[in-house]
Amino acid sequence: MPRVCLLLACCLISSAFTHAADEPFRPEAGKFPPLEKAHSYRGELIFVDHANRRGSIRVQGSGMFFRNDPHPFAMLPYGMVNYHGAPADLRDVPLGTVMHVHAFLPPDPKTSAVPVLPVDSGKKDANHNRGAGIFPAENHVLLLEDEPSHCQREGLTWKLKEVEIKNNTGMISATREPKKGGDSKATEEKMTFDAATRVWRGRECLSIDELIAEGAWPAEGKKALNGQSVLLGITWKPTPDGVFTRFHISDIWLDEAAMQRAAHHQTEVHKAFIRSRWMAAWIDHVEYGKFGRATVTATLFGGMDASLYADFQKGVPALMNSVENTLKHTHGAYGPAHMASRGTILDVIKSPGEAPLGSSGIQIRFETDLIIEGIRPTRVVRVRPGSWPQVQVPREEYLRDTSTEERFPTPAIFPKY
Repeated sequence: MPRVCLLLACCLISSAFTHAADEPFRPEAGKFPPLEKAHSYRGELIFVDHANRRGSIRVQGSGMFFRNDPHPFAMLPYGMVNYHGAPADLRDVPLGTVMHVHAFLPPDPKTSAVPVLPVDSGKKDANHNRGAGIFPAENHVLLLEDEPSHCQREGLTWKLKEVEIKNNTGMISATREPKKGGDSKATEEKMTFDAATRVWRGRECLSIDELIAEGAWPAEGKKALNGQSVLLGITWKPTPDGVFTRFHISDIWLDEAAMQRAAHHQTEVHKAFIRSRWMAAWIDHVEYGKFGRATVTATLFGGMDASLYADFQKGVPALMNSVENTLKHTHGAYGPAHMASRGTILDVIKSPGEAPLGSSGIQIRFETDLIIEGIRPTRVVRVRPGSWPQVQVPREEYLRDTSTEERFPTPAIFPKY
């Protein structure tokens, strides 16, 4: 084959693979979607409806960031939030935090908690100097993570190059590179900081003033930081001087000990939350017996602390209740335990190998003498082992039945497209 033809053929094959990889992916009920098929983008978290596990992000595009309209997203039932390198709920993440999003098309557009967009909406130019890519149709999220969580998962670090400071505010130049072996092609990024920026070192929380007093940073002017490796918390603030997509540093973690302390605190916050709201799972199989008896096989969702999964043991009493896809409890006017199926965990099965993102890789077999309607294959449930506290959840976090119309508020709060 002539050289030109061979090159053309290679280009066509490469183009075909790129196009295939870019095809929007719609998850199926009962299957965890692969992360590599997700559409990834990042932006500023600007609205949260924690009870319905949804919100809005100002997506970073090619144009003027401040002009970008809020873009709605919803967490998949098994979707995970990571904050400070630890599991989190949407309510834990401060508004303004820049988040990395890995999302898919709505699994079922009819029951979507947010507006369903045309499949090609992410490719359209939004006009008014906003550019393309700010309204992706992939708005059902598998993984939502802040900057330090993203860097830790991907094995990345920020290398500080230079600081310029005046009156405890200024600019930092840095590159995000692989932790093992730098990237000489990494693009340098400039970000602002101010007197409110927190600097974490071991057990200390330092101010910019204290860094200056130590001589680590100058009181005025510039100083080279020689590629100091750190993790950054990133937000966005309105920026002067006609720069429209410059991000802001909220936190700097100078060492591993400081980052581990932040992760430990967030983990404890999340553990207490899950114990009060119950572990989410979906139903793999139901074996029906007589007079309402049934044996249920369910897969626990992933991304949580190991100590929570350790509470699911053979022979432990448990409650299982059906939930809506937003993980709101259903079937009961007096809290999650009102109509929940009671029984015993017969077995706990750990799958070999690495579980897909969203799954814990742990199945439980649960026997009950009175199964409720919502416990069916592919449906989502929450499970409480007997050792967890039985508390009442606030009114906005449960439904009286399985109707999606009882959401607080309805999808009408979001913009029309």
